[in-house]
Amino acid sequence: MRKALCAILLTFAAPLAAHAQSADLVLCDRLAADPSDPDKPADVKGVAEIASADVATAIKFCKTAAGASRRAMFELGRAYAANRQTAEAMAAWRKAADKGSSAAMVELGVLYGTGSGVARDEAQARKLFEKAAQAGNPRGVSNLAALGGAGGAAPADPARARELLGKAAETNAEAQYQLGLMLASGDGGQKDDVAARALFEKAAAQNHPGALERMGAFAQEGRGGPKDAAAAKAYYERAAALGDEDAKKALERIRCPYAIKNKQGQLVTTLCF
Repeated sequence: MRKALCAILLTFAAPLAAHAQSADLVLCDRLAADPSDPDKPADVKGVAEIASADVATAIKFCKTAAGASRRAMFELGRAYAANRQTAEAMAAWRKAADKGSSAAMVELGVLYGTGSGVARDEAQARKLFEKAAQAGNPRGVSNLAALGGAGGAAPADPARARELLGKAAETNAEAQYQLGLMLASGDGGQKDDVAARALFEKAAAQNHPGALERMGAFAQEGRGGPKDAAAAKAYYERAAALGDEDAKKALERIRCPYAIKNKQGQLVTTLCF
């Protein structure tokens, strides 16, 4: 009878433990997910920077979730880094990178490339960026190109960055956005607003905030396609809802298009509608 009771309790305990672990990961994601992490689920927005008030809580929940999730291990590293615990952040990122987290590889590469908290080692940084780039991580691609040639002797190679981003952009919204920026500015090759707009549109369809803002600007200006004020406003609104500051400013300019200045050219007020 006692053995049967233990078996029943264990049966109920297993799903409860799994649920608790899942809740820890949800909270870890909410406080510490990186918007550009390819491991991040589409329904998790992520935060550019972990709020100081959330750091201790993020460390607590991410530490619990990290045992079963490489994404949580990476996010634990972010939380440690936000708390200026560089050694702990590096240890977490190493574990996450060993499990295949390309975002962790990038963060480690940045530390080695800049010599932050560790002896500067550009060869190691390049190795990490290359591994992340091969996994399709757009930050790995751009950082690898920015690092330049062997030993840092060669300058950054925007053309190479375009080439690497082109491969990642086949499936990754961040890479589509970054490549779109390069095409729009003519960085690393010929300027191509039409191709840039197409890339922004692809990334915007995946709710990439920066791409939504750029689509708003391109639609507003008629760059690379038709001019459409209504579509521009809609794109800006979607980007603003995701926290994009440039989109918020663009919406304010649409709302208050006329600036009144004094004789000295100083802004006195704006007319809003």
